[in-house]
Amino acid sequence: MSDDSDLPASMGKVARRELALHGFTRLDQFDDASERQLLAIHGVGPKAIRILREHLELQSRSLAP
Repeated sequence: MSDDSDLPASMGKVARRELALHGFTRLDQFDDASERQLLAIHGVGPKAIRILREHLELQSRSLAP
């Protein structure tokens, strides 16, 4: 995973690694990503989505509908 990643560590290693493999290393890259798209990635489950949503909200961001 990239050293400049700001993905929350609380998401877990597998979720962060798989997201990085799919090009998601920074929170600002999720603006066009939907929950459905992310859940299709191996290792990304409801817990990772919940944590991701919480961190996106802190930056006034959200997932795509």
